Amino acid sequence: MATLREIRQRISSVKTTQQITKAMKMVAAAKMRRAQENILAIRPYANEINGLIHHIAESGEDKFENPLMQSRPVEKVLLVVVTADRGLCGAFNSNIIRTTESVFTKYSQNAEVELYTIGRKASEYFGKRAYPIYKQKAGIFHGLNFERALEISRDVVSAYQSSVFDRVIFIYNEFKSAIAQNLREEVFLPFVAEEPENTALRDYNEYIYEPDKQSILNALIPKHLNVQVWRILLESNAAEQGARMTAMDNATENAEEIKSKLTLYYNRARQAAITTEISEIVGGAEALKES
Repeated sequence: MATLREIRQRISSVKTTQQITKAMKMVAAAKMRRAQENILAIRPYANEINGLIHHIAESGEDKFENPLMQSRPVEKVLLVVVTADRGLCGAFNSNIIRTTESVFTKYSQNAEVELYTIGRKASEYFGKRAYPIYKQKAGIFHGLNFERALEISRDVVSAYQSSVFDRVIFIYNEFKSAIAQNLREEVFLPFVAEEPENTALRDYNEYIYEPDKQSILNALIPKHLNVQVWRILLESNAAEQGARMTAMDNATENAEEIKSKLTLYYNRARQAAITTEISEIVGGAEALKES
């Protein structure tokens, strides 16, 4: 049975842990708000440029194409895995890793598969397990900027254009809310322009294209891919901070519950000790009377 001193030390330790988790929750909440603002700023642009590319690719009787849109037999696959650089964010990293292993197994039955790991957690996990790693990027979420996204986009686009890989897939957590993330498995290349959700947003038929639609399509697709990588990194960063905020909030509540239980246990032990002391005093007094 633990002594009163040991219980007091445990209560003090839990209080210290609770203060740390509460501070980490506040820091994650502030970072998440900034990341959320960045996502809300980039989403309209990404959706608009996607809608324009879709209109050009599907407009008229002429078939407009681009090398980045041409699909070919899938013999080599690149999985771009986006995790965090740090832990303490619940199941954020483990969900990505588990999904990546599943996708790797699925494609490796008929093709060669390599990994492009973004985030220290993915690099450490897959590096220790002898997975074929094409490239690694760690520490990019500390001071995240558009240049980092350009580096990744150039890497994967260049590998696809030179036929090193026939398909590029991004696996990441998409930010939905502070308490929820969507796990995405998104085919990045070959590029397919998705039909805009809000078709009434623009009447693209009113546009006059100069010099011609094919030239504009060739110029827009690389820019769009750069923006998509940037959006994915922002989504993952915001989702990470949301997951960390939730995890630290749960840890703070659990610490409060443990502290309450330990305090109750301490009070009971202290009461039992006092009762024992009183009983010993009374017993000693009775023994003196009898003597």
